[in-house]
Amino acid sequence: MSEAETKDWVLEPETEYRFELDPGSSLAIKLIRGNAELFGAELAEGKTYLFAFECKAAIFTWQGCTIEMSRPSTEYVSEETPMTAYANLHMALEQMRVRALRALHGSPISDDDHNANTEPPRVLILGPENSGKTTICKILTNYAVRVGQGWSPILVNVDPSEGAWTVPGTISAAVVSSPLVTASPVSPLGSSATSASTVLASNALTPLVYWYGHSDTKRNPLLLDRLIRNLGECVAEKHDNDPEARASGLLVDTPSSLASGTGSADNRHSLIKACIDAFRINVILVVGHEKLNVEMQRSYGGQLVVVKIPKSGGVVELDQSHRERVQNFQLHAYMYGQKIDPPPSITSAIVAGEVATDLVLSPSSSVIKFGDITIYRIGEENMAPSSALPIGATRILSEMQPIALDLASLGSGLLNRVLAVLSPFNADENERYDEEILDLSVTGFLVITNLDIPNKKMTILSPNQGGLIGKTAIVGSFEWRE
Repeated sequence: MSEAETKDWVLEPETEYRFELDPGSSLAIKLIRGNAELFGAELAEGKTYLFAFECKAAIFTWQGCTIEMSRPSTEYVSEETPMTAYANLHMALEQMRVRALRALHGSPISDDDHNANTEPPRVLILGPENSGKTTICKILTNYAVRVGQGWSPILVNVDPSEGAWTVPGTISAAVVSSPLVTASPVSPLGSSATSASTVLASNALTPLVYWYGHSDTKRNPLLLDRLIRNLGECVAEKHDNDPEARASGLLVDTPSSLASGTGSADNRHSLIKACIDAFRINVILVVGHEKLNVEMQRSYGGQLVVVKIPKSGGVVELDQSHRERVQNFQLHAYMYGQKIDPPPSITSAIVAGEVATDLVLSPSSSVIKFGDITIYRIGEENMAPSSALPIGATRILSEMQPIALDLASLGSGLLNRVLAVLSPFNADENERYDEEILDLSVTGFLVITNLDIPNKKMTILSPNQGGLIGKTAIVGSFEWRE
């Protein structure tokens, strides 16, 4: 970088450099000397890291450092951070992991640990909108894998408005064994093998994904409840089959609607309970919300640990238009990869832990027959919540009833819709059941870019070359146009 295009920041110990990027801009940061971390992931000295897509993040240092950046956007250094509180929390979770592993191996237990719980940490993180829940999840996960004890915690995302490892509209879980790095809100929890070439190290992340199909949890809470429990069963089965991995524990990131919202309080509490039951939660973290903390203490304080933790002053207030732009970025990146144009004079840089040029994909556009795939919608397209029905009225159509769509109908509404392609039906099942497709995980996503109704054909766009990867798909409310 030339001197005219760069700026150095010298950070004192336990301070952080915070930045926010404007639309269309990118930022390059290099650690010149010292030690620094990005949401708990260590930065390598002398490497240049790229950020884009309206990224908002912070570089923190425990011991002090010097960083150099090009094209800085909104930026400032803060001496008031909650990192000490988060580090103390990490140490408490680490002690739970160590005790769980000792109990598993039958190792001697210290006098202090005799009365302590030997369960690994299974943590649910709750908080209102713009409270930094996902950031805290990343920090705690990154600290766990950096300890050097071989931990591989499971990170779970049940916020369908956040794309996590694939696209918005999903809930998912992945085993994390190396630090999650941040480059943009396009891949908030790191890259996965579902949307990038398989030679990259980051693709050790192979998430298990279920399709909810909407960003709003109030759209179909019964469906979301069922999917959360399905995801929990899969996580529990993995832990039951691998006690060593079980000791690493898990962390669950949640939507803000579970903390507060305009919807039914019954739906909100039922989804919290679904998470607690499904993932066998034993620790609830409440981020900066006194009322919610009191609620959780009253409801669950007698059976599990409830801890209120501070919200970072660096959390940025994001409006709905920003969230919709990020969702569009994520859908585009799923198909085309995460391409970030570096600032001038930057010739070599890292994006999300990989060389920038390695993250560009070439999606496949292909024509298939209507008969090659069966597409379902779950419930009616515009279904009012149960709480909005007249008193005493019952719903004619179940919120979880799969409805096969007539692709030849002019009113199918499938053009430009995102479809989740499902895993094959279980061959061991002798009989099909009506709602079986709700219990199938997702193998990939595609977009219908053209419908040729007279010839009963459609054009689909997929990141995968070759034929259709499944015969059954579900449509949600997400649309995407190039």
